[in-house]
Amino acid sequence: MNGEQSVWSPRYTITPAIARSLMIIEAARAVVDRVPLPPTVEAELRRRVRLRSTHYSTRIEGNRLSLAEAERVISEARATVQGRERDVREVRNYWQALLRVEEWAAQGKPLTEELVRRLHALVEYGVRARPTPYRDGQNVIRDSASGALVYLPPEARDVPGLMQALVVWANQSRQAGLPAPLIAGLVHYQFVTIHPYFDGNGRTARLLATFSLHRDGYGLHGFFSLEEHHARDLAGYYNSLATHPHHNYYEGRADADLTTWLEYFSGLLARVFTLAQEEALRLAEAPPLAEPETVQRLDSRARQVLALFASTHQITAHQVAETLGLSPRTARNLLQGWVEDGWLVISNPSRRKRAYELSAIYRQSIGSSTAMISE
Repeated sequence: MNGEQSVWSPRYTITPAIARSLMIIEAARAVVDRVPLPPTVEAELRRRVRLRSTHYSTRIEGNRLSLAEAERVISEARATVQGRERDVREVRNYWQALLRVEEWAAQGKPLTEELVRRLHALVEYGVRARPTPYRDGQNVIRDSASGALVYLPPEARDVPGLMQALVVWANQSRQAGLPAPLIAGLVHYQFVTIHPYFDGNGRTARLLATFSLHRDGYGLHGFFSLEEHHARDLAGYYNSLATHPHHNYYEGRADADLTTWLEYFSGLLARVFTLAQEEALRLAEAPPLAEPETVQRLDSRARQVLALFASTHQITAHQVAETLGLSPRTARNLLQGWVEDGWLVISNPSRRKRAYELSAIYRQSIGSSTAMISE
């Protein structure tokens, strides 16, 4: 190879098992899209799923934080875990990358190499990092216990052409109408197969699959976590990715039949979508909340901010700006208006650390919504 490759043509067969999984996915998607949930309930469910996605995706790669520790370092900007500084950074970076993936998907961003580089930079280095270039050397993958060679990815000189081919294939397949779950699964597979970076390939691949699903209408409002189910059956996950017995990319992996991987991926997605459907129906069938008339009058931005209180008792202008995609100044102006409207109160008047909390009637509303999910 010389680094030039314009076409990727994955080999696979749509078996009866894959076809059944796609039908289950479509049915669950249709149900969840029709289920009306109160905004605060929906936001809390989405937050909890994001948390599990972040925890389990980083855990797959060896992160040592517990789920409770991950939640704490995400919700508390100054929280630390003694001796786990790198783990804390990984969790925070993944959380931010997941939020960005959802934002890009909502905006209908196309899959490009620039988006891949930006996403990897978020995963590895955080929100202020510049897009990361592909690796410039070989990246041998070994068994962490025995040191045995597990996989030898393509040479660095071939990575740019392979990545270009993957992006071209994904966009052409989308235009041709290939089912989005298959595109997501194949993008996931090929990205980890190319292994374009020295580190962060698994996390980035899982986020790219999430991006593809969300962008093409299979986000289920963020009610599912593929990462959690990969982590709960790591052997099944890794065995499905190993589509050829030879460890060298050039000795069979490049042209492997990917049917087995797609059966695993589509089957897992069908199970996860079914669980999301069951949870949405359970919440929808719960006794309706007595939502105060004042809550009903809130506009969409206010409701998004109201949902933040499902996981914290006070918020800052920075959090509001991040949630709504606004400048800090605009967020501060909005907050001041909401204080004047009476649904927020200033809990910390300090200029540098100003914070806001809910008035009593709104605290009661949020408490009811969170309790309904917990049950």
